[in-house]
Amino acid sequence: MEDASADQLKRVIKVQHGVASTFAKSVRVHRTNGNQADWDGIVHIFDLKGHPNASRAFAWSLRISGSAQSRFFAVLQTSQIATPLKAVKAASAAIRKLSAKDISRPTGHNPIGISV
Repeated sequence: MEDASADQLKRVIKVQHGVASTFAKSVRVHRTNGNQADWDGIVHIFDLKGHPNASRAFAWSLRISGSAQSRFFAVLQTSQIATPLKAVKAASAAIRKLSAKDISRPTGHNPIGISV
C-alpha cells in the first residue's frame, strides 16, 4: 500500500483539475472481488475551491508494479462517484478500459494519474 502526502495529492488535484483544494480527511478503502482482496489503501478526501462541477475530490497513490515510481489519482466526486470506494472502482475501470482499447501503448506512457 502506498500513501502519498496531502501536499503531493493537492498538487495532483491542481494539475489534473485546475483548482486548489483543502485536505478534509483520510479513509481506508478495502475492496474485495468475491472472497479475495482486490485493493486495500488510503483514499484522501479534499474539498475543492472553485471547481464548476464538483465540491470534493478523492485522491490516492499506488506504486507502479515493477517500478520505483508511483501513479497518482484524483477523482472528482459526482452523483455516480459519491464515495471513496466508488472512486477507486471508477479509476480501476478506466485503466482496464484504456488497457483493453490500446494494448500497443508504450509501457512508459501513463494516461491515468501522474508518475513521479
